[in-house]
Amino acid sequence: QVQLIESGGGLVQAGESLRLSCAASGRTFTMGWFRQALGKEREFVASLSWSGGSTYYTDSVKGRFTISRDNAKNTAYLQMNSLKPEDTAVYYCAASLLTNTPTNDERLFGSWGQGTQVTVSS
Repeated sequence: QVQLIESGGGLVQAGESLRLSCAASGRTFTMGWFRQALGKEREFVASLSWSGGSTYYTDSVKGRFTISRDNAKNTAYLQMNSLKPEDTAVYYCAASLLTNTPTNDERLFGSWGQGTQVTVSS
């Protein structure tokens, strides 16, 4: 498995933007972002294939969030625009060596980052 280090979280006001980064220690196939709000279960946000040509988003972030990657840097990104208070959560980066198809199935992601807090105030 690879090591993942996230960065870019913070406190913003509703309507503002943030970009999360996830640096991997090696090559991965599908990469994804999940989030966990206080008192709730972890949920899928977005994922993309190695080429970046295929992406998958949960409905609540479609049109606002964009997942991308730079394979030369082994880094994935999550651009979050028009943030809402309900986006407040710890965001986790995940990487899979089992599939190159974007997926929301946590069981296919063997590597996880430590998480970065995103707080959106109203």
